[in-house]
Amino acid sequence: MSSIIFSILSIYVFIVMGYIAKRSFKEKIDDRTITLLNVYFLQVFLTFWGLLLHPVDITLLYAPSIYIFIVLIALTIAMLFAHHLFTKKKEYSTAMVAALIGNTGNLGIPLNIAIFGEASIPYTTVVNLMNVFVVYTIGVFFYSRGSFSAKESLKNILKLPILWAAFIAIALSVYGYRPDKTIMNMLMMGAYASMTMQLFLFGIYLYGTKIREINKTLIIWVTAFKFILLPLLTFTVLYFIELEPMIKGIIFIELLMPLAVANVNLSSLYNCEPKIVTALVMITSLAFLAVIFVGVKVLAYL
Repeated sequence: MSSIIFSILSIYVFIVMGYIAKRSFKEKIDDRTITLLNVYFLQVFLTFWGLLLHPVDITLLYAPSIYIFIVLIALTIAMLFAHHLFTKKKEYSTAMVAALIGNTGNLGIPLNIAIFGEASIPYTTVVNLMNVFVVYTIGVFFYSRGSFSAKESLKNILKLPILWAAFIAIALSVYGYRPDKTIMNMLMMGAYASMTMQLFLFGIYLYGTKIREINKTLIIWVTAFKFILLPLLTFTVLYFIELEPMIKGIIFIELLMPLAVANVNLSSLYNCEPKIVTALVMITSLAFLAVIFVGVKVLAYL
């Protein structure tokens, strides 16, 4: 259990640094500039590095197929109820998608290694790949809808270089391309810079965020959706599927992950209440410290 706790707490170092930086320098730090640099440039390196680090094996695609199936069911459920609860456009957009964008990468992968060992890496890699597409299709669309029309939101999906980088990286991996050490080192530098900047940006938006000013219904909705409805839905689907217990466990744990910092990036990029989204990420991240131990015990029943 100590390795699980360490995996979770280690990412908070850069969040604290971002918070301190914003508190110290205030308006001298431009949040928007950091977001643009990260989303349009550094995350391209992160995408290539993440997808070329381990070969994409099409025989492993069963796990991400189940993952996206559960996500789409959850999205349908959200569509049935969210519009009754949230009349403000930006709150509705956040309610629709925030809980579905979990931290499957820089938290989910090391956490699954801590629980299942290195045998989990191929499966967590392809599940995280599917989550990348969820983030930059469904996520971009709904966060864009907070400020743009449906047509413009669809265009915004195509404008992001990350999605195209993912397609290219997958194609290269499937066709057997293996970059040499020099190229991988370059990609790794950009990838780690991107991950660090994401966490730093989270800390920046955390400064000045006041949870008491957020719609309490939105807090309850996102938290309950993330840690009650989504786990119940996932457990139900996995219970009736014949699959190796470890793979079931990986899917369950990945869908249990707290809100990803990518939510902050997209809400900031499309001006969809980034401070509110930051607070939701922090609330779910703190709640996760308790939820994960219950989640690990549930794995025995899958």
